Amino acid sequence: MSDSASGRASSPLLAGQDGSKASIQPSEISFESTPLLSSTGSNVRYDGREDESVRSDATSIAASVRSRHTDASSIKSSTKKSSRLPSIIAMVILALFSTGIIIVAFFAPAAVEEYAKEAAVLEPTSLSLESITSNGVRARIQAVFKLDGTRVRNDHVRSAGRAATWMVRQLGTGETNITVYLPEYDNILLGTASVPPLVIDIVDGHSTVIDFVAELVPGDANGIRTIANDWLDGRLELLRIHAKADVHLKSGIIPLGTHAISESLTFEAKKLSDLPQYNITRLNFLEVPIPGDGNRGMGAEVSLTAFNKYPVSIDVPKLGFEILVSGCSPSDPYILVADAVTEPVAVRPMSDVVAEVNGLIRGLPELLLQACPNSDSSPLDLLLKQYLDSEAATVFVRGAEQPRADMPGWLAKILASITLPVPFPGRSFDNLVRNFSVADVRFTLPSPLADPDDPDANPKVSGVIKVLAALPSEMNFDINVTDIRATADVFYQSNKLGELDLQDWLKANSTRLDAKEGREALLKIQSRIEDAPLNVTDSDVLTDVVQMLLFGDEQVILDIKADVGVKVLTVLGALTLKGIPAEGQFPVKPLPRNSLTELEPRIGNITILETTPGSIRLEALVNVTNPTPYTAHIPSINIHVISNGSLVGEALAEDLDIGLGNNTNLKVSALWNPSRGGDKGIQTGRDLLSEYISGFNTTVTLRSHRGSIPYLPEVGHALSRLNLTVAAPRLRIPGDDDNEQSHFIKDATFHVFSSTATFTLFSPLEHNTLYLERVNATAYYNHTDPVGRIEYGLPFACPPGASQTPKLPVEWSLDSVGYEKLRKALGGQMKLDAEAVVGVRLGAWKETLWYIGKGIGAKIRV
Repeated sequence: MSDSASGRASSPLLAGQDGSKASIQPSEISFESTPLLSSTGSNVRYDGREDESVRSDATSIAASVRSRHTDASSIKSSTKKSSRLPSIIAMVILALFSTGIIIVAFFAPAAVEEYAKEAAVLEPTSLSLESITSNGVRARIQAVFKLDGTRVRNDHVRSAGRAATWMVRQLGTGETNITVYLPEYDNILLGTASVPPLVIDIVDGHSTVIDFVAELVPGDANGIRTIANDWLDGRLELLRIHAKADVHLKSGIIPLGTHAISESLTFEAKKLSDLPQYNITRLNFLEVPIPGDGNRGMGAEVSLTAFNKYPVSIDVPKLGFEILVSGCSPSDPYILVADAVTEPVAVRPMSDVVAEVNGLIRGLPELLLQACPNSDSSPLDLLLKQYLDSEAATVFVRGAEQPRADMPGWLAKILASITLPVPFPGRSFDNLVRNFSVADVRFTLPSPLADPDDPDANPKVSGVIKVLAALPSEMNFDINVTDIRATADVFYQSNKLGELDLQDWLKANSTRLDAKEGREALLKIQSRIEDAPLNVTDSDVLTDVVQMLLFGDEQVILDIKADVGVKVLTVLGALTLKGIPAEGQFPVKPLPRNSLTELEPRIGNITILETTPGSIRLEALVNVTNPTPYTAHIPSINIHVISNGSLVGEALAEDLDIGLGNNTNLKVSALWNPSRGGDKGIQTGRDLLSEYISGFNTTVTLRSHRGSIPYLPEVGHALSRLNLTVAAPRLRIPGDDDNEQSHFIKDATFHVFSSTATFTLFSPLEHNTLYLERVNATAYYNHTDPVGRIEYGLPFACPPGASQTPKLPVEWSLDSVGYEKLRKALGGQMKLDAEAVVGVRLGAWKETLWYIGKGIGAKIRV
């Protein structure tokens, strides 16, 4: 053949990186230095778009395109991914002819044999499977063969070889059967090939285009499986094959006899092709009927795309596969979860290859749902965790044990004997939560009786969780969430506030909102949490949150990172999914403006429990209005009462429920003990009581402290930075629900001729009598003009509610304008002011208070 013949094979199957043709010597491994099937390590994508990098750096033989479920990949896996068998046998065929024909043809001495081995150049240009038969495959092999004397190093060998080949010029072969063995695997039979007669030009520099169809029959299926599994497990370093053939030779019409030829070739495992890179361009899950039984199962429609950069052409028929997942440990048997069928796949050189796969999950096996030993996670949990963490979850594919009726038995046997691991790209579920809200919120402070390690020693949260989540587009089946639980970390401005414990299963319900124009499909989930413990881990962060709730204008956003477990009902039955990572936000509305002033506390039914010379312990019923959207349960709380910077007392509430709107008859106890603030505290307490009974607008500051919340001293201490100043509550006259006031003196009656006066006093106490031990008072007209003066040193009682004082002696200011006005009002009434210093006693407690009253209604009698 002339050199021009080589031009008809201008696209060699194997080429160097610089585009030069790769030469192949039968005695060397170099003809596989650039493997027929290769792959890059670029990442798998699942975004529904074509990856241009896949085209530029594609890594799959066309016969192995489907990767996870496709037929082409299974054919690859069948002989090192089954299409390796035609490739290997083709190479062996060509190698044998490039060496053995020349050597035997001449009956040549060693010099000619050496020349043939060194000068032979074989450039495979195309490999295609024309058809699959009942025994094997019909493979079309195309290549270019020539002898290149310049490759021979020894001058004498080169000269002798050129002369001998020039004389013979051509060699022909008869039909040849070639058998291929694996020496390292007990010489098991890899396969056989039937090669038709060939004629080869052996003149130095002449090229022969080889184009023939060979019958390839796989050998021992167990051997093929062993090789494939060793390669997949990384145990295969070198693969040596040994080929044998009896070749019938002739030169022209001269027969040269039959000669036995054998040749060994060695492949490096690292140069064998990896799994092809692929893109999942479509993934759809939906309910489908199960053929034959009338029930419904879960169907999966998958489209895979890969780019074939090799001149390899294969038509793969429909194939059946089984989809399996790992058990609890690598040594456990794989668990069958689905069946899959591929549509016919057309592999064409230098073009995209598309594989369509239809899967069917009939039901979930018990082994998939059972918890693993020494664990609360099942194999399904472990698989979902990888998938939801955006990691590539590994599934396994093997040929169906009950193959399709039109599938050859040998192919089904090989496919069923090889299990191929396939990475299934994970899916990130970030930003799927469209709305997260909590209604009917109820906060519960820790129980004072709980042990420190008891869950009741933490504050608790109750409420109705409402979640609106976007459903992935591939989920086109009904799903109903029936139960939910979670362990969640709660953050405020990236700082961890605490941990919300929802370990107990909570009943939930969900509603699917189908996609409409301009709106994606949504799942509306609702569940009620009841007394979920909130373990506060950073009291300073809690203080910041409370401060923003009390004084901020915008809602407080709490971030939640949780591990969620859900129970769902699907067409496959009831499933329990655990360890699902989830993130969301918990918006908390701030308290309304002026909410503290709108509490409007009203105190009644005051009962004195205990008195000492310097303190009073009392109990009262309080009515308040809750203007906030939140409710609270308070097992126990202790708050310091501060006035003018001094501690004057403390308030204690136990087992208190604060509902929405009006709250009545809340039992609160208090301790009045200004002596804890020293001399300044005593004077501050005296002035505070005096201002209060005088009707002044008095305020007190409520402040938490380390002992405010039992077992959470750090929280109480942190909240002490927040000072809540509230107005002192108004007092109600017992038995008169419509009359509220804070004046100690309600009205007065002056008797002019007897120079006495009686007063109607108001005591807020319903069960205890207050005693006035001395009175030193002056009455004024028009704020400044004295009317008279009272000095009285005998004690008298002030019983609960309104009462009359005894007649108190009055010393008139006879020369004053005020006295003249009083005389003119004889028989009527007038408004008077009063200033007094009064000694009071309540049980063992004694105090001297001052009183200033203005606009007191005074009746003037004879």
